[in-house]
Amino acid sequence: MDAESATQRPALKAAAPARRAKSRLSGLLPKLIGGALVLLLVSAFWPRALEVEIAEAKVGPMTVSVFEEGKTRIRQRYVVSPPVAGFLQRIEHRAGARIEAGKTVLAVLTPEPSSILNPRARAEAEARVQAAEAAKQAKAAQLERSRAQLGLAERDLARSRELKKSGAIAARDFDNAESQAAMLEREQSMAAFGLRTAEFELAQARAALLQAQTPAPANGGSFEPLQILAPVDGVILRVIEENARVVPAATPLLEVGDPRDMEAEIELLSADAAGVRVGADVSIEHWGGDRPLRARVAMVEPGGYTKVSSLGVEEQRVKVRVDFVEQPPAGFLVGDRFRVEARITTWQADAVLQVPAGALFRRGSEWMTFVVQGSTARLQKVDIGHLNGTSAEVKGGLERGARVVVHPPDALENGKSVRARK
Repeated sequence: MDAESATQRPALKAAAPARRAKSRLSGLLPKLIGGALVLLLVSAFWPRALEVEIAEAKVGPMTVSVFEEGKTRIRQRYVVSPPVAGFLQRIEHRAGARIEAGKTVLAVLTPEPSSILNPRARAEAEARVQAAEAAKQAKAAQLERSRAQLGLAERDLARSRELKKSGAIAARDFDNAESQAAMLEREQSMAAFGLRTAEFELAQARAALLQAQTPAPANGGSFEPLQILAPVDGVILRVIEENARVVPAATPLLEVGDPRDMEAEIELLSADAAGVRVGADVSIEHWGGDRPLRARVAMVEPGGYTKVSSLGVEEQRVKVRVDFVEQPPAGFLVGDRFRVEARITTWQADAVLQVPAGALFRRGSEWMTFVVQGSTARLQKVDIGHLNGTSAEVKGGLERGARVVVHPPDALENGKSVRARK
């Protein structure tokens, strides 16, 4: 028995280390599992960097504009009316018919002898002739003045072209000179139209005076029919009175105009119109062509009016008249009262520190943004100038190259870690 135990004792001693190692492993396993669980919990609840969109504050050109609907209109419109009362023969012309100044007969009128032999009518006819002569002289002086201004603008434009070839003039200055010449050319056209209409009115007044000075025909006859000729080259826009009937003097018969002398009439909110200046750049869009047309603000009407919107809201509107600097290309027709959309420039600069408008938000009355410093977002107050819907002018609070968070999420707070979204 002693011999057997003696032989088993070395084997037991050899198995003891293995049992101790197994015991230690079985004791460490729960600890390892617990440590792994702790690490998982820590990593799960550890604050992670928030993924955001980041942009830089950059210096570049910036333009602020207002966008509104409008319609085209022939600038110089003329309402044709008879100088004396009489019997109007039926007008056969229709809207859209071409007319030629001094040649196309628009209407034929047989004057009434009773009104023509009236001494008061004679005196009124003489006064109209004098007024028409004075208006003609004023229109002639206006035409000469516009010609002189256009000549000066064309010489400036020629010099600007030479400077542009050598690169000695900015592109914007050349565009201004070109636009100024184009606008003065249209003003000369307007002055020439005014002179032609004044000459027509003078001819009509003289015809009425001649009828007033002519004695009544014998045997109860009537006067020779009075032909009313077209005052300008263009088209008939509207036939107001086409039936044959007796009409008093100055009754509107037709409305005529030149379709080449076109402008746009844009209706702006009074708050937007307050920032529009004469000569501002305008882009005419959605007029029917494949690209915008260049235009300039010619006039901002001084008085506004109330207009009810489609939602039933009363709005104060102001009409802004726009001259076309660039005409529609061949094959496109832009007529009277066509719908257009205009983008009017109210402010612009070539070098402006700006950030995306989506990076800004309000807190009270102050503009704020999140500035990314390293990997941390810091809340920063900024001073903002002009806004155009996509960018904002920065006047203070940010430096060039500063990284800001665009469209910050609700979970973003001051001091939180962020990373750029891929």
